[in-house]
Amino acid sequence: MGTIDVHTHYVPKGWPDLSTQVGPGSWPWFRADSERDAMIMVGETEFRRIDASCWDAEARIADMDADGIDIQVVSPTPVFFSYEMPGAEAAKVSRIFNDLALEICAPASDRLLPFAQVPLQDTDAACRELDRAIDSGHVGVEIGNHVGDHDLDHEGIVTFLQHCADRDVPVFVHPWDMPGSPRLDRWMARWLTGMPAETHLSIIALMLGGVLDRVPPTLRLAFAHGGGSFAFWLGRFENAWHRRPDLIGVSERPPSGYLDRFSVDSVVFDPAALRLLVDTLGADQVMLGSDYPYPLGERPVGAVVERAGFLTDEQKAAIRYGNARRFLAL
Repeated sequence: MGTIDVHTHYVPKGWPDLSTQVGPGSWPWFRADSERDAMIMVGETEFRRIDASCWDAEARIADMDADGIDIQVVSPTPVFFSYEMPGAEAAKVSRIFNDLALEICAPASDRLLPFAQVPLQDTDAACRELDRAIDSGHVGVEIGNHVGDHDLDHEGIVTFLQHCADRDVPVFVHPWDMPGSPRLDRWMARWLTGMPAETHLSIIALMLGGVLDRVPPTLRLAFAHGGGSFAFWLGRFENAWHRRPDLIGVSERPPSGYLDRFSVDSVVFDPAALRLLVDTLGADQVMLGSDYPYPLGERPVGAVVERAGFLTDEQKAAIRYGNARRFLAL
C-alpha cells in the first residue's frame, strides 16, 4: 500500500480577475515574479510567497517521489474561501477555483486527489457547489472552521455537513481567519497560537453544539494540524463537562464519548505530540499530513511518524495509509 498525505494545498498559476468576474472587492490576485515564483496578493498587500510546487503537477510529483508519497489530497488555500463576501459572489469564486484545481490535478489524477471549496456562508449555494464539484471529479471538500462568528454548530453549517453525509463526501476542516491584535501580529503568532486554538474551538462546538448528536456517524470528518490543542486539553474539557452541567455538560455524551467521530492529521512535528494524539484519539484516528508545500509544513513528509519509535508497524501502516484509505473510501 502507498503512503497518502491528506493535508496539502494548491494555488493556481493565475486566475481570472475576480473584480471583473465576480464583483468589486479586495480580492486575492496572482503576482508573477518569475516563471516559477509568485506572490499571492490581497488587494495591495503581500499575503504569501509561493512557487511552482503550488500549481505544477510535475513539481509536486517529484517532491512526492522524493518523500515516498504515493497520493496527495490537494485542498484549497483558505485565503480563497471568501466567506466574508455575499454568498452569490463566493459561489462564483468557488466554481473558478474548483475548476482550476481539477486542471492542476489532471496530469496525475491517480495521485493528486482534489478537494473542493464551497460558499459555506450560503447553505443552499454550498450544497449546490459541492454537488457540482463532486460530479466534476473532486473527491472531498475542505471547509474553514468558522464563518464569521458562526462556528460549526451553526444551523446552516450543520445542514451542509448533513448533506456531505448524505452524499458520502469526506470533509477536511482547516483553521482560517484567526483573530488579530498587536500581540498576535508578531512572529506569525496567529499561525502559531491562533490556528491551534481555532481548531480546538471547532471541535468543542461540534460536541457541545450537538452536531455530533445530530449528524450520522457515517460522516467522514477530519481536522488539520493534529486537531490543534484539543488533545492536550481533553482532560480539562472532560472535567468541566462533569462539573458544570449547567453550562458545559449540554451534549448527550461527555467529550470522551465522541473521540471516534473524527480524525486528525499528523502535522504536529514532534514524536511526543504524536504520541499524545495516538494515546488520546487512538492510532486509527490519525492520518499522515504535511501542509505541503508551505514553509510551516513537514518535510520530508511523514518524518514524525518514522521517528515515532513507540508506534508498532501496524500503527505506522494505519497512519501512513490505512486510515486515509478509509477516510477517502479508496
